[in-house]
Formats: sequence, structure tokens, C-alpha cells
Amino acid sequence: MTDPLSAKFTFLNEADRLKSVERANWLTNRSRPENAAEHSWHVALAMMVMAEHAEPGVDLDSALRMALLHDLVEIDAGDHPIHLPHDPAAVALAEAQGADRLYGLLPHTGPHLRAQWEEFETARTATARYAKAIDHLSSVWLALASVPRDSEEMAICTDNLRDGRVSRSAQHVPDLLEVTRAWADNRQVTPRLRQSLAFLGEVDKLKCELRASRLIDGSRHENSAEHSWHIALYALVLGDQAADGVAIARVIQMLILHDIVEIDAGDAPIHGDHDPVALEAAERAAADRLFGLLPTDIATQFRTLWEEFEAAETPDSIFAKSIDRVQPVLGNLANGGGSWVDYDVTFAQLDARVGTKIARGAPAIWAHVKDLCLTWFVEHGRI
Repeated sequence: MTDPLSAKFTFLNEADRLKSVERANWLTNRSRPENAAEHSWHVALAMMVMAEHAEPGVDLDSALRMALLHDLVEIDAGDHPIHLPHDPAAVALAEAQGADRLYGLLPHTGPHLRAQWEEFETARTATARYAKAIDHLSSVWLALASVPRDSEEMAICTDNLRDGRVSRSAQHVPDLLEVTRAWADNRQVTPRLRQSLAFLGEVDKLKCELRASRLIDGSRHENSAEHSWHIALYALVLGDQAADGVAIARVIQMLILHDIVEIDAGDAPIHGDHDPVALEAAERAAADRLFGLLPTDIATQFRTLWEEFEAAETPDSIFAKSIDRVQPVLGNLANGGGSWVDYDVTFAQLDARVGTKIARGAPAIWAHVKDLCLTWFVEHGRI
């Protein structure tokens, strides 16, 4: 029988495939189609930004979990663009079968996660309705923020805002639906919402910030937006490994926000050579600019979470840092070494630079992963 941690790592590695599922909409800079993993990150972030517009009874933490989980079934079932014809019954069956397989990889927690996905799909609760509304609106917001706007994409958005799926789901956030229609019609938008929407458009750039780590299949380097989605999913799945008192919901919010500064400051590979003082200054300047795009109260809330993560002094941030470090390790084990080969890393260096940080917040995880790493480094002569 597979031990619980191994089963969770299998699930999390399989989830990596969502980064290769292309969607119909494009990034705001029109460089490529968006993938379903980075979309899931952007939806979660949008839920945080727009939380004040949720109807009474919405549980933001539960909505964020839905955002992390909602598109996983597309690994098997694929994406089904809103404007293209499809067989709803066939899609529902394919997605249910995908849920069976994927959540079935988690014998203990899988049923609970699947139940959250089903709640999202059926939109039977206020929380699920909020999650659905933001999921649909966020794609429209990115289309409206694109430079230049694409005429075909705008026609699809306009139709959906008038009487399509977006208008139906967004009726539960009527002020957001109205402001989106106003934006699409080039009418005036209230300053507060204009700030929030400007932030969500700007952070789309994180999807173009490449990291040293590669996807599980080794096909390309990972970007920081899909990485942020993946480690938030890690926190959700591995939350039982946290110390007593750690609030996993806060950890997830930290991890959704933690790499936004890389839009300006860039990624600094842990095995690379960089000036930590200069990097800290660059990241703080980036935090000033990026969080400063938001209304002051939201900016303060997000900046406080980011600062807490960076300091790594509270139980929540210590566990968040551990989760941030473990995901690239599992990726390298699966894809033939990845950044370890690129940076000529030894096991001693890995243990010092990464292992100590994982062990600080999740000692059982590092004890498990350390044995796997040691085997790999021995086999590849990198001790």
C-alpha cells in the first residue's frame, strides 16, 4: 500500500500537467494562449482582490480552494471554450471521469477535494456562485486589458456580457458585472474598481516570468504564475504536515501573492549567483509599485501578507516557505535533475540551501524527500 505522503506527491506531480492545457484566451500581451494552471492562479488572486463584492455567506477561503481545484479535470477532459459548440453531457461525463482518476490518487483526502470541485460545478452555494462568477469574469477582464484588444475575443466577451454564460453567473456579483460592461463599452469605471482591475491586468505579466525549474515532463521552464498556483495546491494537499496552529488558509493566500514582485525584480534561482541586498531592494521597490496599484486598504492587506512571507518568522510563513521550496525538488526528481544539472548542484548544497528551509516548517516532508534526493544524487555521482 502506498504511504500517504507518496500518494500526495503522485497527485501533485500529476497536477503539473495542467500547465500544458491551453485555453482559448490569450495573455494580455498577446504572446501566447493562457494555460489552465496560470488561469487558476489568476482566478484565485481575483477572488482575493474582489472579495468585498461577494454576496453574504461567501467563504473566501473555501472559494480559493475551489479556484485551485476547479480546472484540474481538464488534464483529462481538456478545455472547452465558451464560444465553441460542445456536447454538455459528454463534457460532464469526461470531467467526472477525470475527477474519479485524479482525486482517486488521494485515498484519504481525495473525496473531500472532489466534493469541493463538485460544489463549484453545481454552484449550489453562495461560495461556489462567487467562485464561478470570478472564474468567468476574470477571462473577460484580461481580454479587456489586452494590448491591443482582439476584435474576435471582444465580440465573444460582448455577447457573453449581454446574455451569455458570463452574464448568468455574474448576476451574483451585480456591481462587478455592471462595471465590466461599462469597461467593455468604454464608459467610466469607478476609481476603486479601476485600480483593482488595473492591478489584475498588470499582474498578468507574471505568466511571462520564467523560473529555473522545469515542468515535470521537462518540456519547458515553469513560469512564476503557474508555480504560484502549484505551491498553493501543495499547501492545500500537504496541510496536515504543518505544525499545530498553522492557518493553511493564510498560507494559501501568501503563496498566491508571494512571487508577484518577480514581475519587476525577476526570478532569483536558489542555486544561482546573485546579490541578496540588491535583490531585496529590487523586490521591495516592486512591491511598492505593484501593490500600490490597488486601493489602499487592499494594498496594505496584501503587502502585509507578502512581508510576513518574506520574513519567515511566523508559523504560517515558515510553513509557506517550506512548501515553496519542496515543489521544485519533486519536479527535479521527476524530470531528470532539471536545475540541479543546470547549476551543477551537489547533495550537500541542496541540503544546505533547500533542505534546511523545508525541514524548518515541514520536517516530515524533508525526511521523506531527502531519502529520494540522496538516492538520485548517488546514482548520478553528485555527492
